[in-house]
Amino acid sequence: MANQPRIDIRTSPFIRKAPSVSQIMRNVVYALLPIAAYAIWQFGLSALALMLATILASVMTEHLFCKLSGKKTTIGDASAIITGLLLAMTLPPGFPLWMGAVAGFVAIAMGKTLFGGIGFNVFNPALVGRAFIQAAFPVSITTWTPALAVNRFIEFIPSTLAVPFMKPAATAEWTTQVSIDGFSGATPLALMKFQGVFTDSYDLFMGLTAGSTGETSTLLILLCGAYLVFKNMLDWRIPAAVIVGTLITAECFYLMDATKYPSPLFMIFSGGLMFAAVFMASDMVASPVTPMGIFVFGLLVGFLTVIIRLFGGLTEAVMYAILFGNAATPIIESYTQPHIFGYKRKKP
Repeated sequence: MANQPRIDIRTSPFIRKAPSVSQIMRNVVYALLPIAAYAIWQFGLSALALMLATILASVMTEHLFCKLSGKKTTIGDASAIITGLLLAMTLPPGFPLWMGAVAGFVAIAMGKTLFGGIGFNVFNPALVGRAFIQAAFPVSITTWTPALAVNRFIEFIPSTLAVPFMKPAATAEWTTQVSIDGFSGATPLALMKFQGVFTDSYDLFMGLTAGSTGETSTLLILLCGAYLVFKNMLDWRIPAAVIVGTLITAECFYLMDATKYPSPLFMIFSGGLMFAAVFMASDMVASPVTPMGIFVFGLLVGFLTVIIRLFGGLTEAVMYAILFGNAATPIIESYTQPHIFGYKRKKP
């Protein structure tokens, strides 16, 4: 009797309807709202204006291209809103609004519409927009302002309202109006790369540093990512693989010379790695779907992030690491297809 198979009897429904695209997108927006609120608290009106500019540009661009192609507008699925919001999170809080609008246009036009719209994009659209801006406006995208300035809720960072193609007003007065001692405009990655200074891991984890608009607080990002995992709208294996790949690579260099290379925790908590791992590397369209491919993709992204950060010319590298991983996704999937019992696999 003890060896008899167990039969579970459950009530209906036995087949459940999968969530729609709009439901998934709305939940991603819900997950991003706390991060957006924290960014506004840190950087004030400029952060809010930047988010509105990129979101508005993304939505209007998608609507325009739908009309030009004779298709029904797809702005109702909220995917364009997510693209604009993700894009704003990766930009400096004082980034000029007109540049943010250009980034939103490029993200939708070149990163999404060019490939056929939602579900067909090869690369993460928000990262395509940021990569374009990185090449077009390298000075503005690497100009940072400190967090928690005194007048951040009553005035903009001067560069926010810069006239197109004109140099913004001096920001010396703004950068000195900081309410907490020890804050500066330099990001932890910039301090590490150019001055050899390693920021405390606790400050990085809690978000008490300068950086991109929505990438500073690791704790908040993890909590928001956990919400999506709980709702079954985020494959936790992808960010986990990115973190593991970063840990392994950073630990190798740290063991070689702890005075020259930062600790693995610094590599994970600094910059936009955690935000990108949770909300960008996990793109359902541009990332692999095979079980083994997910881990290969994540390990590749983590490895490239550390290598570019340490030996590349830029302080941040996770954007290029993910774009490279997106490009390699078809190859990764072709070599990691699960083996079907009784079927001889053909060479890819």
